[in-house]
Amino acid sequence: MHIITGQNHSPIHAWTDHVPVEPEAMTQLRQVASLPFIHHHVAVMPDVHWGQGATVGSVIATTGAVVPAAVGVDIGCGMIAVRTSGKAEQLPDNLSSLRTAIEAAVPHGRSHSGGSGDQGAWSDMPDHVVRAGRPLAQQFELICQKHPRIGQGNTFNHLGTLGGGNHFVEVCLDEEGFVWAMLHSGSRGVGNRIGSHFIALAKKDMLRQDVRLPHVDLAYLREGSEHFDDYCQAVIWAQRFAELNRTLMMQQVLGCLQLHLLGDAVTTKQAVNCHHNYVSREEHFGEEVILTRKGAVSARAGELGIIPGSMGQKSYVVRGKGNPDSFHSCSHGAGRAMSRGEAKRRFSVEDHQKATLGVECRKDAGVIDETPAAYKDLDAVMASQTDLVDVVHTLKAVLCVKG
Repeated sequence: MHIITGQNHSPIHAWTDHVPVEPEAMTQLRQVASLPFIHHHVAVMPDVHWGQGATVGSVIATTGAVVPAAVGVDIGCGMIAVRTSGKAEQLPDNLSSLRTAIEAAVPHGRSHSGGSGDQGAWSDMPDHVVRAGRPLAQQFELICQKHPRIGQGNTFNHLGTLGGGNHFVEVCLDEEGFVWAMLHSGSRGVGNRIGSHFIALAKKDMLRQDVRLPHVDLAYLREGSEHFDDYCQAVIWAQRFAELNRTLMMQQVLGCLQLHLLGDAVTTKQAVNCHHNYVSREEHFGEEVILTRKGAVSARAGELGIIPGSMGQKSYVVRGKGNPDSFHSCSHGAGRAMSRGEAKRRFSVEDHQKATLGVECRKDAGVIDETPAAYKDLDAVMASQTDLVDVVHTLKAVLCVKG
């Protein structure tokens, strides 16, 4: 870790000794560190890269204010992984039928701009999804009464669905040959609407109050202001939605494994469900703060987390060391090495097929922007944060479902 200082911003503690950081990301980090309510310092994880609104891979502690764009619009996005009792030898030689079963069981992808008729939504919600969503319904109605725009779009018919982009379902093997199911998703369309709505309200507040910002995307909501409590309530709700979303999908994936593993039925031995885009109240350096992790995982001492690779890269289940300088955090993945557009220009379908050799997954032009080489070297990312986490399990994907 090294510390970046400057006259006009709080210190930046960066775990980037073995990885590149693009200039655009450094500019964003200096801008957020210059906000007047930053607590102590800004922490930067080794998967850091430029992000819409704020830097992905940043941990921002604030007092008395929250920056909606620093949380982003994929509120509660995170990972869930389950170790099963199944072993590698119980998997069929050809995994295409298992992949087809998972794709049928978990709606994925996006069409119709995510609106009516979206292929990634339930057209007919299963009873178990309806039942699971009921405890969230009342509070959602209260949120929408004050902010009707949040209710205008797919909500509960996105519960138990994957989405697209970098969201995925994987079947993996660990170092002992045990079969794992792992997936990555968040709060889907409703989280996007919540984030976008309050980012816009924060920007209007800054204009009305004539607040000068280092960047317009760093518009904030002051504690006690008109929209602060509403935002916190909506974000906490979206994080609950995201966690439930992952749990429901995992049930479907485990059901598919149950049918396709050869031999004994699947039982789960270990499970991890963690956010990496979220906000929480925590105590750091002797003060209660609002902590925003955008592309970062909580890594308190003894706490398990997941650091995934992309489409065949290794992934890691880790145990936190509780490093106070990182605000008890670690990276959430490898981090993009280039933009999606650049990946599409640079890599061919043949390149992607070679990179995903031995993985049952999509190998077409539609997923070139998610090919492993579009991301940083995960080994270098892990080498940069040995003081943040210990590796508990190393996972190798044998099957990947992408939207």
